[in-house]
Amino acid sequence: MTTPPRVDGRTARSERTRNAIVDAHLRLIAEGDLRPTADRIAKLAGVSLRALWSHFADMEALMAASGQRVLEQRDVSYQPIAPDLPLAERIESFCRQRARMLEEIAPAARASALKEPFSSALQRYRRVHVARVRDELTSTFAEEIGADEELLNALTAISLWPTWSTWREAMDLPVEVAQAALARGVRALLT
Repeated sequence: MTTPPRVDGRTARSERTRNAIVDAHLRLIAEGDLRPTADRIAKLAGVSLRALWSHFADMEALMAASGQRVLEQRDVSYQPIAPDLPLAERIESFCRQRARMLEEIAPAARASALKEPFSSALQRYRRVHVARVRDELTSTFAEEIGADEELLNALTAISLWPTWSTWREAMDLPVEVAQAALARGVRALLT
């Protein structure tokens, strides 16, 4: 029988503090504070500013850790769609899941949009999100997309946060109506 590795108390405490800071950052963003200050983050996390800065060199490092957490949550939330289902069912499942996932990441996406032009970490996470959506599309609609890069580009564009944000925020559409618009677009492109 193998003995589990011992965890140093300081290491465990440090990891808890780091997680509390990232949790506080994401919680403030979820509550609508799209540009939370280090002071507000530290207070919510129950740590000193010194502790925050000892775990994160700057806000860019904190945004990178928060971006990684959002990506991990997105990966847990994603459920592959069987590619052998009828096309109509795959479209419905894909659009329902995309709507749910886009609503889940909405606060972080809003906050990222403000900082992304100045943050290499957020730009990198945006590219990862785009790649993951492209992977979802090519695995769900492999037969329909084939090697058609133009089709994949069009499907990707309507499946990402900027389009969802336009429907939900600029046009003030309810989730169900935005999801129906997404489904109509995906259906029109694939059929």
